[in-house]
Amino acid sequence: MAVPFRRTSKTKKRMRRTHLKKTVGAITKCPKCGEALRPHRACTKCGYYKGKEVINQQEETKEEN
Repeated sequence: MAVPFRRTSKTKKRMRRTHLKKTVGAITKCPKCGEALRPHRACTKCGYYKGKEVINQQEETKEEN
């Protein structure tokens, strides 16, 4: 089995790993209420998606109480 002749330096190791950093996901604003949310998802605050109500927030608050 092959064994490295020399140890990999910190600089070489870090140069190899520069592209492995994490990126921040996209965040958009809800056009109805202005809440920050991820794209292509219904707003958890007002329940709207693309101008239509898909989650009825009034019924959910009654069920929780």
